[in-house]
Amino acid sequence: MTSTQSTLITNIGELMTQDPARGTASVLRDAAVVIEGERISWIGPAGQAPQTDEMYDAEGRAVLPGWVDSHTHLVFAGDRTAEFEARMAGESYAAGGIAVTTGATRTADDFDLTRLLMGRVAEAVAGGTTYLETKTGYGLDVEHEARSARIASTVADQVTYLGAHLVPDGMDADAYTELVCGEMLAAVRPYVQWADVFCERGAFNEEQSRRVLAACRDAGLGLRVHGNQLGEGPGVQLAVEFGAASVDHVNYLADTDVKALADSWSGWDRAAGTGERGTVATCLPACDLSTRQPLAPGRQLLDAGVEIALASNCNPGTSYTSSMNYCVTTAVLQMGLSVQEAVRAATYAGALALEKHVGADVDGQRAVGSIAVGHRSDLHLLNAPSATHLAYRPGMPLTAAVWRAGVKVR
Repeated sequence: MTSTQSTLITNIGELMTQDPARGTASVLRDAAVVIEGERISWIGPAGQAPQTDEMYDAEGRAVLPGWVDSHTHLVFAGDRTAEFEARMAGESYAAGGIAVTTGATRTADDFDLTRLLMGRVAEAVAGGTTYLETKTGYGLDVEHEARSARIASTVADQVTYLGAHLVPDGMDADAYTELVCGEMLAAVRPYVQWADVFCERGAFNEEQSRRVLAACRDAGLGLRVHGNQLGEGPGVQLAVEFGAASVDHVNYLADTDVKALADSWSGWDRAAGTGERGTVATCLPACDLSTRQPLAPGRQLLDAGVEIALASNCNPGTSYTSSMNYCVTTAVLQMGLSVQEAVRAATYAGALALEKHVGADVDGQRAVGSIAVGHRSDLHLLNAPSATHLAYRPGMPLTAAVWRAGVKVR
């Protein structure tokens, strides 16, 4: 498709725009969308659609924004099936398995790492994901973290620096933290937009996490935190204190953690999508099921006024799936979210977590996560008349077509 060519997608049975500007009319029936290159140019009733160069008949099926996967770890080699089998046999999850993937990733050459990454992104896109973040974190030295960041930047939409994933075997934790904050940060900086830290027992303690967040903030990176996955801890409080865009996992929350997250959204009008945004709580249900952790309390967080996102956490150790359909299904069937809430969490709120939810042409990229005029033309056509079928027919292959930045990729 050229940048001047227009396509009408019409006869849409249910169009879930996830556009707060539409208020209670965010779901349209018998609708149509016009895309021109990477841009959505028109939305409205099918009977009022303008003439276009091409036409696609949705045949009464549902159209959603493409999934926005705001938390993945896709730059790696090898797998951890033995660890998975041990966990299914009753062993508890610990962060140390990261070292296994680090060894395999360091051994792989650039060609293989790029090929593997491209394959994983293609798999995600085939399942309806049109915008995704991915992290470093399986290099864990200056050379290999910089290499991971460089490779990721050629494929992913956004890249997060996660040198603070695990302290490598044989290194002093404080010395490694200094490396993460200094030479390693400088090496990855040209390729990344975000920084993250695994603030958890067995990984980085509160003081080390604070040093990482401060150094990366001072380097001009946006912040994210892995927190409260294995137990209550300081991750949520640090994320809010530093104004992080998201805190991810959030399985074990004290009342003070929920309050801190809710307070960060006190200046936000959720219905209108305007105001001062807070720290998104990103729930990772596929990971929770694989590690047999309690599912994150998404219902409690929503009821407290916190914006929650759903993401796949696709990685070789604890969540080897990029299926956002699966995450949405789990959120509805096991976390107490409605279909509308789960779809919002996997689209609009994912864009919130990546600060791509509003406006157009930020760093050359349009807003994602909602279907609105001027936003990037990322669309997900279901082989079903409504999004309810994602939970009503769990496990079924419901993705019928995908447009990513205006290009029909499935």
